[in-house]
Amino acid sequence: MIVKSLELMNFRDYERLSIDFDPSTNIIYGDNAQGKTNILEAICVSGTSRSHRGSRDREMIRFGQEEAHIRTLVEKDSNEYRIDIHLKKNHSKGIAINKIPIKKSSELFGILNIIFFSPEDLSIIKSGPDKRRHFIDMELCQIDRIYLYNLTEYNKTLNQRNKLLKDISFNKKLADTLPVWDDKLAEYGAKIIKRREQFVEEIAPVVSVLHSQISGAREDVTLTYEKNVSADGMREAIDFSYDNDMRLGSTTKGPHRDDLRFDLGGVDLRKFGSQGQQRTAALSLKLSEVTMMEKETGEKPVLLLDDVLSELDSRRQKDLLGSLSDTQTMITCTGLDDFVKNQYQVNKIFEVRNGVVING
Repeated sequence: MIVKSLELMNFRDYERLSIDFDPSTNIIYGDNAQGKTNILEAICVSGTSRSHRGSRDREMIRFGQEEAHIRTLVEKDSNEYRIDIHLKKNHSKGIAINKIPIKKSSELFGILNIIFFSPEDLSIIKSGPDKRRHFIDMELCQIDRIYLYNLTEYNKTLNQRNKLLKDISFNKKLADTLPVWDDKLAEYGAKIIKRREQFVEEIAPVVSVLHSQISGAREDVTLTYEKNVSADGMREAIDFSYDNDMRLGSTTKGPHRDDLRFDLGGVDLRKFGSQGQQRTAALSLKLSEVTMMEKETGEKPVLLLDDVLSELDSRRQKDLLGSLSDTQTMITCTGLDDFVKNQYQVNKIFEVRNGVVING
């Protein structure tokens, strides 16, 4: 799977941009605030319909304009796909695949599989559990449409139940409608938990091997799935927590409270790991996505590295870049010194100056 080309119109700082990528390693370099990350963001939107920054559609439209366009050509399974994204300031975005409009953004998942790696991802181990849940969800949503559906329905139900819990405090009669939402929450929650269990069971040994390689066989990390509640006990747990939920006005039991645990010699890396150990574990976790996605889809994903190398020492840079064979990679950075010094293989170079891309 590769991104062949990208065209932008009125996206972020770019009035117009047309860029052709190499199937292997692409370096996009330039000073800060020149527009490098915006290119990766556009690719991310093409694969997931959303910005990795969490930006709203209107925030990605060039200042003073009412709409923006992203056109991405993707080669997958020897077939070519054209993805068109039409961002509108005051309306929902429009998406078309091979010029055919789609009704739901979820239909886009699976066409272009990407892994986005930013400096913030290096702190995923010491961050809150929501970051680690997001990691699981983003991976599974790209490779499993059933999981995407179950997660969407679960989140809708969770929001409705939380709203109802707050409303009940003003109108006690509404409590009679709560079991309907409890049943749906338990149904979708159990499916999410089971799929996450399977996913972590598959990815844990991959993370362990990668971590050992990156640490020079000095460390052996163990990854486990910390469930807030078991799949089979979901419905019972919801009933048991009723009084507490009513008091707090929110749902306290379910997969929206799950976490990932990283152990090193019996030590919880989230709490007691050094920065180096936490970064190595984070790097192993992100790289494991490449292996897992290839296993599930038969093709390697496109890897987007946004200014990550500057956050790593030379050994971890070498381990990261050395693991990317046969993977199309887009790397943003502020200079080329590390690549020249370490003689890394680079296939195409782009320089970005004030929102203008220059082929190197």
